[in-house]
Parts: sequence; C-alpha cells; structure tokens
Amino acid sequence: MATSDAPIQIGRVVLTVKDLARVGDFYQDVIGLTRLSGDGETLVLGAGTRPLVELRRDPAARFRPNEAGLFHTAFLLPDRQALGSWLRMIAETGQRLDGASDHLVSEAVYLRDPEGNGIEVYADRPRDSWTRHGTEVEMDTVRLDLQGVMAAGDRPWRGAPEDSVIGHVHLQVGDVGQAEAFYMNTLHMDRSAHVFGASFFASGGYHHHLAGNIWNSRGAGRRSADATGLAEVVLQADAAGMRALGDTEFSDPWGTRFRIEAKD
Repeated sequence: MATSDAPIQIGRVVLTVKDLARVGDFYQDVIGLTRLSGDGETLVLGAGTRPLVELRRDPAARFRPNEAGLFHTAFLLPDRQALGSWLRMIAETGQRLDGASDHLVSEAVYLRDPEGNGIEVYADRPRDSWTRHGTEVEMDTVRLDLQGVMAAGDRPWRGAPEDSVIGHVHLQVGDVGQAEAFYMNTLHMDRSAHVFGASFFASGGYHHHLAGNIWNSRGAGRRSADATGLAEVVLQADAAGMRALGDTEFSDPWGTRFRIEAKD
C-alpha cells in the first residue's frame, strides 16, 4: 500500500459508540470489515487479520458534532477496481452517500456511520502521477468520474480486501495554526498541503496521514469526556519513527489522543 513505507502511518481508530451492535453491523455490512474479536462491550473489526476499527460501547455518551474530534476515517482500498466494486455494491443496496470527489492524488467517496461518524472510502492514484512542490503534494476537490470508477469494478464485492488499511484520519480542530504546531513539531510530520481552514500532514512522502480543519469547529476547546466519536488514533511507527517521537502517548490541544505502536 502507498502508506506502508512511511516512518509513521495510521494503525487503527478507536470509536466510542452508543449502540455497539448497530454500528458494528454497519462497518461489516457496508464497509466490508471482518469481526476479529469482541466481548459485548468492545468490538474489533479489520481487513484480513489487521485491526482497523475498535468500537467501545458507552450508552450514556452524547453526540457533540461541533466539538473537536473526528471529521472522517479514510479507508484506503488497494486499487480503483476495488473501489469500483464497492461503489457498485453501494448503488445496488441504496446506501446513502454524502458525496464523492476527485482529489488528483486519489478518488474518494464519503458517507457516515449510524452515529454520524464521517467515513471516506478511497483509492490512490499511482504515486508517480502526483505533483509535488517540495514536501507538499498538489491536491484539489473536483468532480469524481463515478461512472468510470464503477466501470473499473468488474468483480463482485466480497468485503474489504485483506490489504485495505486506514490511509488517513481527518480531524476537527479548534485552530489550524495550533494543529500545525502539534502535528509538525510533536508528531514530526511534514505539512503536505494547506487549503482555507485546513492543513494536511504526512510522513514519508504520502499525500497525508492526518489532517485538521476548522470548518465545523472553529475556536473549539477541549473535547467533552462523555462524547461519542473518536476515542483515540493508534499510529504505527518504524524504528526511526519511534526514535523521532520519543514517547508512546500524546494528546493534541483539544484532547484527541494518539497512541504509538511499533510496526510489525
């Protein structure tokens, strides 16, 4: 995958949910993840044997959409063919989508889980087709060729391919400047792009592993302890990445937690 040679990459996301069964069914039926483990209070889902999403049940948690936290979790499929097959399944089942975009470096489709957590499902274009300006990668948001993507999906959707990963996590933050300071100085990522109200951050030349925007959360303070949504982001780092980070747990200025694990 395009993220696998980065010193730091996304391992999995952990979400707090009110209805574990309903949300768990969605990630299995719609995103195509496989149940790896669970005990009635937690559920771990993944692709192949790789965990990508951990759900933690808290029926008392409250939905707070304008706080800092998750904007979307982005599931990276291995190729355009897989994205096309998934999109054909979505069309056949009538699953509601929020949008679809061509970002020059990738083709992406957007939706939400039953508790409002944003999701992106995407496939990258070949890395040698990306336009670079130093550490920054040229990205845009233009109309997606939906028919072209669906035409590429010439095989039935059988669930997320085992080499699917979380390519990036996009976060809601209270201030873009503070986000840049944290992701660049603390997590040692490069700023790979900037648009109005958002910056994107990457390790190892990827287009982005993390992003922060203020589109719904300008001026947000620290997250409420009882909120649904993102509980933590688990990052995986190689030896060089572990040395650069120097610790295994961090929190951004809005209380979003990052936990570091060594790559296998």
